[in-house]
Amino acid sequence: MLQVWAEKYATAAEMGRRSVRGCIVWEGRLGRGEAMKASVLHEYGGPDKLQYEDFPDPKLGEGEVLVRVAGASINPVDYKMRSGEAKARFPVAFPGVLGRDLAGVVREVGPGVTGFEPGDQVMALTQATYAELAAVKASDLAKVPEGLELTAAATLPLVVATGDQLIRKACALAAGQTVLVAGALGSVGRVAVYAALTAGAKVIAGVRKKQVDEAKGLGAMEVVALDDEDAMSEVGLLDAVADTVGGKTATTLLGKVKQGGVFGTLLGPPAGAYMHPTVRVAAMMAEPDPATLVRYAEAIRDKRFAVPVDRLLPLRDAGEGQAIAEKGGVGKIVLVP
Repeated sequence: MLQVWAEKYATAAEMGRRSVRGCIVWEGRLGRGEAMKASVLHEYGGPDKLQYEDFPDPKLGEGEVLVRVAGASINPVDYKMRSGEAKARFPVAFPGVLGRDLAGVVREVGPGVTGFEPGDQVMALTQATYAELAAVKASDLAKVPEGLELTAAATLPLVVATGDQLIRKACALAAGQTVLVAGALGSVGRVAVYAALTAGAKVIAGVRKKQVDEAKGLGAMEVVALDDEDAMSEVGLLDAVADTVGGKTATTLLGKVKQGGVFGTLLGPPAGAYMHPTVRVAAMMAEPDPATLVRYAEAIRDKRFAVPVDRLLPLRDAGEGQAIAEKGGVGKIVLVP
C-alpha cells in the first residue's frame, strides 16, 4: 500500500521534499500568508462532504505553535462530527476542518512560547488537523521520541489520552484489582489494556468471539467473547469495567460490577444504570496529556506496545479514509498532507 501511494504521488517531487523519520514532509509551496490545503467540511453529511481545497492559514495566538502536519489519524469522533451525529457535543462551525491527532514539524512559535523551536518534531491532541498547517497550544505539544516515525506518532494522541484516562481516572484502578476492558482490540481498548497492566491490575480482554485468538496476544490474564452468552455467564464479579463499546453489551457488563465498583465509559451511562446504585458510573472525555503521550510513544518505539496502522492515505482522500474507518475492523488510518 505504501509503495502504491508513493508512486501515485511521486509527481509532486518537483515541489521539493525532505524525509523526516519515515514520513515525507513537503516544502516549498507553503509560504506564510499563502492559503494552505485542507480537507474542509461545509455541511453535515457523508464522507463526500469533505472537500480538499484552499483554506486560510491558521493564525498564531499567545502561547501557540504553528506545526507543519506530517500525519493526522482518523478517529471515530471525526466521522461523527462530519455526519452531525455528534453535533450536540461537538458542533462544527462551517466551513470547518476536522481532526484531533497530529504529528509534524514546528514551523513557527508564537509569543510567549518556550521549549519549542522551528524544526522540532512534535505530536499533539488538538483541533483542525486535516490540514497542511495547524496552530497548537504549546502546553498540549509533546516532542516525538527519537526513533519513532511521525506517521506512527500521529496515531497516538487521542487514543492514548482516552484509553489511559479511562483506566487511571475513570476506573481509578489499584494494583491487584480486576478490570474487564470491553473492545480490547480497538485502538483505545489496546491502550486501556496496556494502562491497566502497567497499573498492576488483573485484566480481562473483552472482544468478539471471532477475535478471541488475536486478543490472546494482548497480555491480558483472560480473554472473553462478549457476544457469547455462555462465556459471559462465567465471568465473575469485577472491580471495574472499562467500556469502549456501549449498547447492550455495556448494560450486561454493568451487572457484572461488584458493589462499590466502577463502570468507566466513553459513551455515557448504559441503559438501566439506575438499577445499580452501588456501582459508580464514570463517564469521561479525554484531555491532552503530553507527558503521558511521550511515555506511550516510547513504548511504541521500544515495541512494548502497539497500535496497528492499517494504511496511509493522502489528505485529499480524507473522505475515503473516513468511509473505510466507519466500517470498522481496521487499524488506524493516517492522512498525509
